[in-house]
This record gives sequence, C-alpha cells and structure tokens, in this order.
Amino acid sequence: MNAIMTNFDIESAEAHGTRKWEGLSEIDQAIRENRLTEYRIKKAWADPWSRILSIIVVVIFALFAGFVIYWDLLRG
Repeated sequence: MNAIMTNFDIESAEAHGTRKWEGLSEIDQAIRENRLTEYRIKKAWADPWSRILSIIVVVIFALFAGFVIYWDLLRG
C-alpha cells in the first residue's frame, strides 16, 4: 500500500467533503463554530418532554441536597 498521497487524492477528498447535507447543515455549522453543547441544550429545552425531565431531575437533586443539609447540619 502506498503511503504517499498524490495531489489527485487530496483534491478528490476535498471534493467529497464539500457536499451539502441539507438535513445536517445546522449540526455541521454548530460543530464548525464549536458550539455543539449549546446546540444540544437549546434543542433539548425546546422539546417539552425533555424540558419536563430536566426540571424533574433538577428538583430531585435540590431535594436531595436539602435533605443532606438538614440531616447533617441542622439535625446532627
């Protein structure tokens, strides 16, 4: 196997990489701008089920933290 890339190989690789994927263009732009986490959070918050689940998880963590504080500091 030849390990040297010719100019033809480089040009053909660039030609394949520039294809437009209409369904994935927003994700591609998010990755390019290094804001993928922000994109995922915004999309998850826009979904009603994901928003409800996120709120439930945060409330459970807050209740647990409150219980730990009560049990260790105030009761102890």
